[in-house]
Amino acid sequence: MVFKRRDRRSIWATLREALWPRGGWARAARYVQHRLNRLPDPPERIARGIFAGVFTTFTPLYGLHFVVAGLLALVMRGNVIASLLATFFGNPLTYVPISVASLQTGYWLLDLREEAPQHGSVPYKFAKASEDFWRNFRALFNDQTADWSGLTLFYHEVFFPWLIGGVIPGILCGLVCYYVSVPLIRAYQNRRKGVLAAKLAALKKKKKQADERQTSD
Repeated sequence: MVFKRRDRRSIWATLREALWPRGGWARAARYVQHRLNRLPDPPERIARGIFAGVFTTFTPLYGLHFVVAGLLALVMRGNVIASLLATFFGNPLTYVPISVASLQTGYWLLDLREEAPQHGSVPYKFAKASEDFWRNFRALFNDQTADWSGLTLFYHEVFFPWLIGGVIPGILCGLVCYYVSVPLIRAYQNRRKGVLAAKLAALKKKKKQADERQTSD
């Protein structure tokens, strides 16, 4: 096959690169920035896409971030590609502060600051919800009894507070990225236009000189 890798990577190598890309996250961030700068759209439209992508990373809708960011960008009339690239704002280096900020804000807004910790830590609730999901799925094909207690606890004390609490820090971080991105993208586009204009002028001058030599001959 044309696009098949010659050196097949193991599952562990794939997971390792997902957590820490080859060249590090700094190189990955520079690549995303480069791609954002080269998008053929006005800076404000690209920045609206960036806002949509960054905002989406503060939601607990993992696995759907691309879909949510793209739809939000369409609603905001932002660049969809920029929104997809901006979801990389959420990565293994930022997941912890993002989740903590979203959950703590959600607990504060819903007045769950005292109740939520009583039923175990957030990782424990994730584990119980996952256990319930797979057990209930298997219960469809055997005589086991479905138990939704872990998923119910997860929804009320993790998912819903995260969903509500992610709105405020998501908007704040999205706005910061928007206002930082607009002048940077505009400066890059103007510099690129200047470079292209200089190359075009050089080509015209070279062609003119060639025409003059041909006329004189």
